Amino acid sequence: MNIVFQQRLHLVIQGAVQGVGFRPFIYRLAADLGLTGWVNNSAQGVVIDIEGVRSQLDTFLHRLNQEKPSRSHIQSLESSWFDPVGYSIFEIRKSVVGEKTAIVLPDIATCPECLQEIFDPTNRRYRYPFTNCTNCGPRFSILDALPYDRSNTTMQYFKVCRDCQIEYGNPGDRRFHAQPNACPQCGPHLQLWNPSGEIASHDNALKIAADAIRQGKIVAIKGLGGFHLMVDARNETAIQRLRQAKQRAAKPFALMYPSLELIKADCEVSELEEQLLRSPEAPIVLLKHSKTQTLNAKIAPSVAPHNPYLGIMLPYTPLHHLLMADVGFPIVATSGNLADEPICTDEQEAIQRLGTIADLFLIHNREIARPIDDSIVRVVMEQKVVLRRARGYAPLPISIHSKSKILSVGAHLKNTIAFSTNQQVFVSQHIGDLETVPAFEAFQQTIASFQQIYELQPTAIACDLHPDYRSTQFAHQLANQLQIPVIPVQHHYAHILSCMAEHQLEGSVLGIAWDGTGYGSDGTLWGGEFLHITDTTFRRVAHLRSFHLPGGDKAVKEPRRSAIGLLYELYGDQVFEMKALDSIQTFSDQELKILKTMLNKNLNAPITSSAGRLFDAIASILGLRQYIQFEGQAAMELEFAIEGFETDESYPFEIQSTRSPTSPKKSEILDWAAMVRRILIDSRSGLSISNISAKFHNTLVEMIVAIANRVGEERVVLTGGCFQNKYLTERAIQRLRAEGFRPYWHQKIPANDGGIALGQIMAALREISGGKERCV
Repeated sequence: MNIVFQQRLHLVIQGAVQGVGFRPFIYRLAADLGLTGWVNNSAQGVVIDIEGVRSQLDTFLHRLNQEKPSRSHIQSLESSWFDPVGYSIFEIRKSVVGEKTAIVLPDIATCPECLQEIFDPTNRRYRYPFTNCTNCGPRFSILDALPYDRSNTTMQYFKVCRDCQIEYGNPGDRRFHAQPNACPQCGPHLQLWNPSGEIASHDNALKIAADAIRQGKIVAIKGLGGFHLMVDARNETAIQRLRQAKQRAAKPFALMYPSLELIKADCEVSELEEQLLRSPEAPIVLLKHSKTQTLNAKIAPSVAPHNPYLGIMLPYTPLHHLLMADVGFPIVATSGNLADEPICTDEQEAIQRLGTIADLFLIHNREIARPIDDSIVRVVMEQKVVLRRARGYAPLPISIHSKSKILSVGAHLKNTIAFSTNQQVFVSQHIGDLETVPAFEAFQQTIASFQQIYELQPTAIACDLHPDYRSTQFAHQLANQLQIPVIPVQHHYAHILSCMAEHQLEGSVLGIAWDGTGYGSDGTLWGGEFLHITDTTFRRVAHLRSFHLPGGDKAVKEPRRSAIGLLYELYGDQVFEMKALDSIQTFSDQELKILKTMLNKNLNAPITSSAGRLFDAIASILGLRQYIQFEGQAAMELEFAIEGFETDESYPFEIQSTRSPTSPKKSEILDWAAMVRRILIDSRSGLSISNISAKFHNTLVEMIVAIANRVGEERVVLTGGCFQNKYLTERAIQRLRAEGFRPYWHQKIPANDGGIALGQIMAALREISGGKERCV
């Protein structure tokens, strides 16, 4: 006689398992297999206690891994076997609290089932702009605390109606345990305001807003993570008005299109780009203009001046789907803020800060827990590359082998913050440049928000080496309050460690960190760096030849100053006699005298090895741009000048060896002098800017390959803002591979300063552990 014994299986699952319908999935799976017990959310993840015969429990484990919800991700699964306790049913139990390490899921774009419902006149959610289910909808943007339950979100203020409660409690329903579940009877609703007050509500508000956009008006719309400013993308007059009011002279605007078909009519769309546009993350995707545009979707030139790419997204919430269906044409959908300020999240704040910009305000009464901008991606080497990491991606973590609790405060520009806990590094959403009081307040609020969600009590704070960064000063102030150490991290070291963490790289690599500027270990401005990374530290093995920046910070906004500094390094005072140069012609005689004094006496003319400033200088010399209106503009236009031109030619350059007074080991200086001289000759002889720019980019790539060959590390990491340049990055990858190297570049974490916070965490862990911490 065979006796079948019952057993009890206890599981603790960590990862992206809250907000994805994981508990309902477990409930249905247990019911299907005839198992009893319970499942709940904890502050760490999901806990399951389940009983049955061993064969059925083994099947449960197998199917759990095979059939789990598509948006879920299991990082760890701890299993223990015990004697049964005699459960009679399987149930979803109330969540429990504890140490908070669960992964907060990003917001998820509207799923096909919800989309079908909002356009179905027979459905009770017809044209309801806050429709969601366990497969889609708000997550991070509404979360106040862990675990992810309605009572811990901004949906707690909406009492669930009878019909929604029935859906929530029905195991066979798509909305079984959907925390933000709502309908027109019990959920958030729309209102349309003008600066004087409310003028419409519910669906009527949406329709009037769509009509206003058709009429060329600017409408501020409260979305998922903040306000958008929206206007007809075909209306040049309306866009110019928006630019003037928003104080955004030339930086490209993002677009939202009603359909993929209309996007394909205007842009070249690859299979991967299409997947990204339609993905649950629904980011802004940089797409190249088609050579011809349809008459019905002619995009105004001022949307993206002098730029062959458009930043485009599809609707990603029911509100956006309904609006775009009513409008029927592409619209500008730019962040609802003023220059250098964070995105507005509250309607009263929006009226105050955007009242001089927007004609109407389409708002709703669901609170936004934190500002979250749209993410931006592009395709490089047939891989997704994140340029701005926010909605849809943040705050998913990077895994590491450390339980240390460290806060990092990031850089000054494109700021993000990060913290490590329980073998994970959580990187915040994009915060922005810390140039203004509102931006710095948003930075502090983001730190406070993460501390609240995870009850974070750091044991150390990592920051940038630059003493004047607001983030660095804040780190020291907070550390003093908490009586914990501050760990300053060199900027380019952090860049490289960030990319290494993303790719789970351990050991030694050659890191190439090229950007605008970063505070160097020697007190100068670095930015064209080759760092040899070991298990414990780094050594600067090479860098671009340095030159002066007359006017200091002014040179960042005036490429002509970088050009003067670069040419002064080559020709000394003779540069001021080069009257034919565009860079010289833009200055008055008096200004040139002041510049000459600055350079001769080394007054307010800091030294830099910056690749970004080298790009600026060449753009100025070629007459492309003498002033910039947004960061990276000159370098972008230099890249875009190559458009359609192909050549493998490059310019000559030299490598000079030098020794540091503090180190017996030699380092290399990549001397661009011969290259610049040839560029001047080519420019005077009338060679096309396309040709010169291509040869310039090719020369930079050959510099990379030359140093890689000298250092001899097989693994080469490409990082820093300059590697947002698609031509530079792709050519560097191809040439490094051809030479037998294994190049790595950013994909999940931005190459720009948005990735610095992650690198600071990794550097701090190395310092604390003596280099023994590693990624997993």
